[in-house]
Amino acid sequence: LLTRSEKGMSLFRSGAAPVHLPTRAREVFDVSGAGDTVVATLGCAMAAGIPIETAMNLANAAAGVVVGKLGTAVCTPEELRQALGAESGAEDAPVAIPASWEDAAARRAAWRAQGLTVGFANGCFDLLHPGHVTLLQRAAAQVDRLIVAINSDASVSALKGQDRPVQNEAARAFVLAGLKGVDLVTVFGEPTPLELITRLVPDVLFKGADYTEDQVVGGDVVKAAGGRVALIDLVEGHSTSALVKKARRPG
Repeated sequence: LLTRSEKGMSLFRSGAAPVHLPTRAREVFDVSGAGDTVVATLGCAMAAGIPIETAMNLANAAAGVVVGKLGTAVCTPEELRQALGAESGAEDAPVAIPASWEDAAARRAAWRAQGLTVGFANGCFDLLHPGHVTLLQRAAAQVDRLIVAINSDASVSALKGQDRPVQNEAARAFVLAGLKGVDLVTVFGEPTPLELITRLVPDVLFKGADYTEDQVVGGDVVKAAGGRVALIDLVEGHSTSALVKKARRPG
């Protein structure tokens, strides 16, 4: 992990794409102690079991706080919450739809700092139907914040065929973000959301009850961190594939 002064910081790992974060400081009065703040925040976060990408976001935000003060200074928990856009009792700052993985990690870190329980659900969610909505409502009722990860367009095509998705990832993300109880939507292009789950480490991982707990991708990661897997009963009679077939039926 390299700190790069006014250019922010960069994380390099073998076999993974670099992660770059811009500086979070709005005004710089004194850079004394900024590196110490990064090391201290990163160390505390990683000692608490927080993934390094999330810890990096916390450290970057803390450094942005201390360089805005004269002389060597500390970053208080409340200042860090404010820097992350997660003041207690305030509305969360808006993020892009769909959110980048970096934004998702920063938001997850902010919610963790507030002591909020974070859930995670994933799927294609192409042509949203009552079964989808019911699953997400039941998931949201069990947590304080709910992250929904959707398959990218290429990923949906690989799973469902070249004529899918009906709606592209931007449209699917926009519709999901409008649902009550959904707090953030992001996209993954990998065959499974395992890498994203490993980055975010949600407190509760949701999946439909047509899976068994040992079949849920990322369940071992979540449980190893003290979280749990929750299986939601499906609503019978609803299927995106059936909707597509009906729409294409002549007459």
